[in-house]
Order: sequence, then C-alpha cells, then structure tokens
Amino acid sequence: MLLLYKAMVPGLRQACRLRSTPSRLCIQACSTNDSFQPQRPSFTFSGNNSGTGGWRVMGTLLGLGAMLAYHDHRCRAAQESPRIYTKEEVSSHTSPETGIWVTLGYEVFDVTEFVGLHPGGPSKLMLAAGGPLEPFWALYAVHNQSHVRELLAQYKIGELNPEDEVPSTLETSDPYADDPIRHRALNVNSQRPFNAEPPPELLTENYITPNPIFFTRNHLPVPNLDPDTYRLHVVGGPGGHSLSLSLDDLYKFPKHEITVTLQCAGNRRSEMTQVKEVKGLEWRTGAISTARWAGARLCDVLAQAGHQLCETEAHVCFEGLDSDPSGTTYGASIPLARAMDPEAEVLLAYEMNGQPLPRDHGFPVRVVVPGVVGARHVKWLGRVSVEPEESYSHWQRRDYKGFSPSVDWDTVDFDSAPSIQELPVQSAITEPQDGETVESGEVTIKGYAWSGGGRAVIRVDVSLDGGLTWQTAELYGEEQRPRKAWAWRLWQLQALVPAGQKELNIVCKAVDDSYNVQPDTVAPIWNLRGVLSNAWHRVHVHVAS
Repeated sequence: MLLLYKAMVPGLRQACRLRSTPSRLCIQACSTNDSFQPQRPSFTFSGNNSGTGGWRVMGTLLGLGAMLAYHDHRCRAAQESPRIYTKEEVSSHTSPETGIWVTLGYEVFDVTEFVGLHPGGPSKLMLAAGGPLEPFWALYAVHNQSHVRELLAQYKIGELNPEDEVPSTLETSDPYADDPIRHRALNVNSQRPFNAEPPPELLTENYITPNPIFFTRNHLPVPNLDPDTYRLHVVGGPGGHSLSLSLDDLYKFPKHEITVTLQCAGNRRSEMTQVKEVKGLEWRTGAISTARWAGARLCDVLAQAGHQLCETEAHVCFEGLDSDPSGTTYGASIPLARAMDPEAEVLLAYEMNGQPLPRDHGFPVRVVVPGVVGARHVKWLGRVSVEPEESYSHWQRRDYKGFSPSVDWDTVDFDSAPSIQELPVQSAITEPQDGETVESGEVTIKGYAWSGGGRAVIRVDVSLDGGLTWQTAELYGEEQRPRKAWAWRLWQLQALVPAGQKELNIVCKAVDDSYNVQPDTVAPIWNLRGVLSNAWHRVHVHVAS
C-alpha cells in the first residue's frame, strides 16, 4: 500500500498543478454557472493507522486522482476555440434524427440524449427544440438553480455566431414580468409562479380575510386581461346554443353572494415533509382563507346554454386564460350534478369582498365551488363545457390525488385514484406559534377549523399536554347552515397554565357534523404529493418563569 501511495502522489501533484490563468479560463468554459468557484482539494488523515483506514485513504486518493484527471481533460478540451453555429443551423436540429439542439444566451447545446430524461417530460423540452430555452425556462424558477446549469453544461457543443442577432434574455422574455405587486406581509413559497400565504398571526385576525393577504396559489403567469374585451365562452348543450358572455352579460344574471373558505390541497404540507420528503410547495398553516364572493350562479348560466341534468355521468370542465408558452392552460372539472344544483351555490364570481376580483385571484371572472378543494376554483375563466369525462388537464388527471403511504414515484398510478373534490375536516393553531414563550398564569390559544362538502364544524378540542387531557374551544363566526357550511369557524380558548409548568405541548383537533375527526399523527396519512394533511396540529411553547 505504501508503494502504491508513493507511486500515486507525484501524479496527483502534477494533476493538481493548474496555473491560475488557464484555471480561470477552464472554469468559465466548462460551466454555465457564473457563481461556480474552484476549490482546493484537502487531504486529511485521522484515526489510527489501521489497515482498513489506510485502504479507505488510498481509495479516496485513487478516486480523487481519477476525478482530477477527467476534469483536466475536460478543461483542456474546453480551452480550445468553441465551434461557431448560426441560428439557422440550430433551427434545423429539431428531431432525434437531426439531433435536438437548443440555445441559452450565446451557448449551443445538443440535448438529444437528455430529452427522454427531462423531469417535466420530453414534450416540454421539445417546445424549445431548434431555438432558445429562455421563454420556457423562465416559467419555472427551478431552472435557475446551479445544479441545473451544471447539468446543461455537459451538453454544450459550441456557441452562436456573434454576428447573429442577440438572443432574447431571461429578462426580456420573462412571462412573469407583468405579475401584480403583492403585499409584503405574505410569506412567499415560490416567486415564479407566485405562491404565498398570510402569516398565522394575521390569518385569524378577521373572519373575512382581507384581499391583499388572501393566500395565493398560481400555477402559471398571471394574465393581464382587459375587462372590456373579456369574453367567457360557454359551450351549448344538446338542443341549446353556445354563449359568448361579456362582463356586462354576466351582470344581467341574478347576483348571488356567499361566504366561502378556499383551501389548497397542500395546506400544512410542511408537516408531511417532516415525516418523509414529498414533492410540492412547503405550505404551512396559511394555504386557506375566507372571502365574501359574488357573481352569477353556474347553474343559471348552464341552463341558458341549454344544459340540464342527465342520467349518464357528466362533468363541467373549466379552462383558465393563464397559459404556458405552448398554449397549455390551467384546467379542472367538477361533476355536472354539483354544478347544476342550486343548493351547491357554485359561482362564476366577479367580486371578492365587495370589490372586483384582484388579478391574483382571477380577475375578471373565476369559479368558486363551495366545499371543494381550491384546485377546482379555476381563475381567469375563459371556457366552460360539459363533457362525458372529467377534464384532461394535468392538474385534474395527474395531480391533486391522494395515495397510500406505501406508494412512491416509481409505483404511483394516477389513474387508480379519484381526483380530490371535497376536503376532510381540518383545524390549526395560529396563536401562539411554535417555539414562542408564553406568560405563566393564563394562555390564549386561537385558530381556525373547517370541513369540506358543507359539513359544519361542531367542536374544536384543545389540549395543553399533547393530548392527555382536553378542553373545548369557543367557536365564532357566521352561523353555519346545515349541509351548506361553506366557511370556516374561528375558535379561541383561554386556559390556565398548570403551576410550575415550563413548557406546553398544545394540540387541536376539530369534529364536523358527520362526526369526522382529524387523525392524531401524520405518518399514516403521508402521501407522495403531501396533500390532505389534516392530522392534529401541534405547537410546542415555553412558559416564562
């Protein structure tokens, strides 16, 4: 082993001799990540001089030697003058037969081998074939992460002719550049697309959530629609006729107002992440809000287009006017039976808390489906149709579904599970917050509770000792109508802090009028998308001495 070590080290030293100027050139040529910085290798020997430890060190040295040799080979190749291509040459490479080329800035990449591995699916990457990536990359912020840029660098084959017209940049082709300004109090989970929730202490300050801090769930850039030219297309039913409705046309239908709570399917997903990693935004307790909505009832509009209930299964499909560069729009659907039921009070809403809808919340018209998951409340509504099957939208067929904890991304079958419609009973603590210090004597605990399908919350139980003993909270808010309890109940409990207690493990759980109750732990309801997270909510606080 010692002989091997003596033979290796000179080679390693030679491989590590990278003169300062060529090294800088190499780094720039080999990586599209401007923040990449070279780091010096460090060799550290620790522990006893055992045979096992020695072999581990030698294995490390051998691996590092191979890595440095490969890096040196790549850098020498990259220091050669890059091959120059015209935009016309790039545009002719759009298929597996010709090779699939794309550009980013002035760099040219042959991504033929990567197309089938693209996480978003081959079709998404093929949209950029023969042209720039910028308009498509700008849709999703994940593309700006360093590891994505490093992965792309492996496929670089040259550069664009500098005499060609300067390609569009991420800034000039940014589809989010026209997004509205948001309230600074929101806790942002993603900027592009924008997704944010109000802080817990503001969430339950008011029964009706103020528009500026109502939680925002966007899947695509926010469209900027002209209310004067806006038209809602409603496909006509058998024997009926299609409608093209302006805002003024919608105003002519009887105006209906209801208070409705909207909740994202991923609310409280962050608690599932603590059990096992899931894919999705790290929503905490704020992906839920309540507003007073006004608009035309969907059943009235459908009836005017000639639709009526039928004996066979049917679905009302909604398409939004938000879209990606390929023209793919957000879509969802609900059963026709719910849409046509006047008691279900499904709205084509144009007002939110007495004002025109804010842009982030669907201006000028959105769907509001009381008691149903937020994903079906399509914003910026452009088209309504009645179909024999549910929407073929990705967000209806390949997302927003629940699965067993045993199902992973290798075994998941989205066709085997129904789309989420009504949500389970839910509650959460908004004050005090986890990790806070409360005064001894008496503590005030606040929160919200809600259940899907119009089921009223009849009780919220609160524990200060992790669930060993319970007290009943006081409920307040609008009176809840039987089977039409569309909005949440806020709750509060003033409880004595046990003498000498240094910490409290506060827990809440809600019960609805069907006596559904929240499960006590997260693990049994964990699922790979982190949806339907409604276990007992737990907050640990310290007591001031």
